[in-house]
Amino acid sequence: MMHFLKRVIDEKVDDAAHQQFVRFSKGIFENRAVFKVRKSDKIKFNSTFEMANDMVMLAASATPKMHCTGLILSKETLPFTIKKKGLATVYEIDQDMESSRIHEIAQKAYFMLLDCEGMGVSLKIKKKLPKPNPKGADGKVNDKFCVMELDGKNWGNMKEEFLYGLPEGKKYEISHQYNIQEIILPVGEKDPEQMRLKAKRKGIVKRKAIVDGKEIVNESKFIA
Repeated sequence: MMHFLKRVIDEKVDDAAHQQFVRFSKGIFENRAVFKVRKSDKIKFNSTFEMANDMVMLAASATPKMHCTGLILSKETLPFTIKKKGLATVYEIDQDMESSRIHEIAQKAYFMLLDCEGMGVSLKIKKKLPKPNPKGADGKVNDKFCVMELDGKNWGNMKEEFLYGLPEGKKYEISHQYNIQEIILPVGEKDPEQMRLKAKRKGIVKRKAIVDGKEIVNESKFIA
């Protein structure tokens, strides 16, 4: 599964990628989608909460079957045990799952906070989302909200989707800045809540990457 920011930059925005921007107003937001990658015979990959779904999907792409435990947040009905109802229902699971099934669930999930174990992959994700910190100016982010270890054979796929456009290396540190310059409201929508949910953000995403100690910065325009 392609990293949500790559989908945005490649103009392949889906509902999951759009959802990442719903909570943002106009302004500059630092330290978004922060992650680190270490490459040796295995791949060690840790990230902030924004990338939880992408991390689960990456794990699913590495093995045909995983044992998954944890929570799924969704506004849709799913065939799992309900732990809590609210704006999004919290489902609790503890079962083996085919990777194809995980792909189906991902289309309906707001967040998948799952620990996943399979052949050549181990993923741990915290079960409580952090409190909103819109600007992120103080730099305090939990870049170990998701912690994954992958078999080295997955390097090509992982690099293409998460380290796109970067040179080969052993150690990567990535962070993003969102510069949201315009809120595009949906035409014809009258309901305030639906206007908020459907509105698109237009601006610039800046990626700062440190690859084996060398800094690489690039910017891309986006609408999501």
